[in-house]
Formats: sequence, structure tokens, C-alpha cells
Amino acid sequence: MVSINPNFFRYITFRTSYAIILSLILSIAFGNIFIKMLKKMKISQIVREDGPKSHITEKKDVPTMGGLLILFSVIIPVLLLTIPYNFYLYMGLFTLFGFGLIGFADDFLKLRGKSSKGLKGKYKFTLQSLTALLISTILYIHDESLGMVVIPFVKNYYLDLGPYFIFLASFIIVGSSNAVNLTDGLDGLAIGIFAISIMGYLIFSYASSNYKFANYLSIPYIKNIGEVVILCAALLGASIGFLWFNSYPASVFMGDVGSIPLGAILGYVAIVSRQEILLVIIGFIFVLEALSVIFQVGSYKLRGKRIFKMAPIHHHFEMEGIPETKIVIRLWIISLILTIFALSTLKLRIF
Repeated sequence: MVSINPNFFRYITFRTSYAIILSLILSIAFGNIFIKMLKKMKISQIVREDGPKSHITEKKDVPTMGGLLILFSVIIPVLLLTIPYNFYLYMGLFTLFGFGLIGFADDFLKLRGKSSKGLKGKYKFTLQSLTALLISTILYIHDESLGMVVIPFVKNYYLDLGPYFIFLASFIIVGSSNAVNLTDGLDGLAIGIFAISIMGYLIFSYASSNYKFANYLSIPYIKNIGEVVILCAALLGASIGFLWFNSYPASVFMGDVGSIPLGAILGYVAIVSRQEILLVIIGFIFVLEALSVIFQVGSYKLRGKRIFKMAPIHHHFEMEGIPETKIVIRLWIISLILTIFALSTLKLRIF
């Protein structure tokens, strides 16, 4: 008879491994059931009228709000495998589900109005900003050392922002949330890049949670951040499981109820792991997608001319005739290379 030593559950590595496995299994096991429910309830994707013509035929009537499956697949392993009463874990869950409600409201209004326009931009941005400010303020009150921002490639030097950290953290959470939301336009694109990015921050969080590793790598040791590693692991497993159904041709889209909270939690993990600057590198594709929209809108308003054939930039590549699957895989590869490069900063110190 095989017995499991309960002491195994004390080890982060054990719980991390099983959080990935359990969330992956849950996502795949309940995926088809969930998709059938969405179809029965006629919760289908509203395709942009000004988007690529192929999307109108290929992506019309594909179920959306699949982000609910991701959230379900995350919460079960977190409840089973984490140690209760952990501040960073609770704040992470608050970020995930707080922004999830905003995304849900956006999707609900789109479906009700049968339009690609949901929650008005100013209302969505206001809700995101207020939620992010609340999260950032609580984080700073709990641990003022978060205001000491780590500078990549520099050893034992931190930029002391003090209370201004609250504004930086809010900007990162809101910016990351919207950037992932904008990237979610091709089958498997956003969720694949998110999985790569959260895997990178899983490693950063684990290194910071271990005193010996943190000391050896000359990065801040963050007490009690270990449970965030489990959260990252559950997010990774759930993302890979969702990709099973979201890969081309997608059987389900995650909708704003998925992309908005996933972007927010990515920003949150970057902040609490003290590696927020590296989010520009790890989440470069997300940043690029957001900037392409900003530059496109700015150029049209100022000059009356567009820079890209269509924004976000993944649609520009489609307009150039590049197949959707090739765009997605190439952007995955770029994201993976940049994440590996960011991880190299754990040991690479120029100054």
C-alpha cells in the first residue's frame, strides 16, 4: 500500500507541481462541459465589424466568457494547496476576482447589446483604476519596503519611491490588464503569452521566497510570498488547459472576464515579486500591442493618418497576409526568448 507523507505539503515545490497538474486537469476535464453550457445559453463572441473579414465568418458564434473556466480551474487548487491566512495570496485573489467582475460586466453588456462595445471606456478605466489604487495602497501600508524598486542588472541598489509606489503599482496593474485585453484577438495568442509570462514570474517568486536562493542571487528575500508561487502555478496550469480549447481554430474565447483579470494578476505578481521593471521585457508583446493602439489612435487624431493597417498590431500582420497561426506562434517564440533573457538577470549583474 502506497502512503503519502503529509510533510510533503510543507514543501513549495511539491505544492507547486500539483497546483499545475490539478489546474490543468480541471481545465481540460470541464472544458467541453463548460463550452456546451455556453452554447446552450447562446453566449457567443461578438465580432468587431471593422476587423479582418475572415473573423466575421470564422469566429462568429464561437462561445465566449471562457475566462470563467480559467478562474474556476485556478481557485480549486489554490484552496486545496495553499496555507491559509496569507496576505499576499489573499490580495492576489482579490486582484484576480476584482478585475474579473469588471471583465464580466463588460462581457455581459456586449452580449446584452449584441455589440462589440460593452462597458464604456471611461467607466471601465475608472473601475480598474480605483480597484488598482485600493490594492496598491493596501500593499504599501502592509509592507513599505515594496516602495524599494529593484533595478535589473544592478546589484544591491534599489530605487526608493516611498508612497509614490502606490501610483506606479496602480499604473502597472491597470496597464497590464488592458494590454492583455488588447492582445486577446487571435486564437491562443493572449493565453499562450500569458502562460509563458506567468511561468517566468513563478520562478522569480520562488527565488524571492527562498532565503538561500535570494541571498545567493542578491535579490530581495520576501517573507510569506511562497503562497503566490502556488497561485502562479495554478494560473499556469489553467492557462495551458484553456489553450487546449482556445488554440486554432478556437472552440471558446476567454472574453474580457478572462483577459482583464489575467492581465491584472500578471501586474500584481510582478509588483509583489519586486520585479516590476522586468515586466516590460517579459510582457513585451503585451506592451507592443498596447503601444500599437496608442500610436494608431494618436497618429490618426493628430495627422489624420494611420501608422498600421489595423491595430492592435496582430491585426496589422493579418492584413499583411500572414496566416493567423504563424503570427501566434512567432509571437509566442519572441515572448519565450524575452522571458528567458529576463530570468538571466537573476544572476547577471553589470554594476
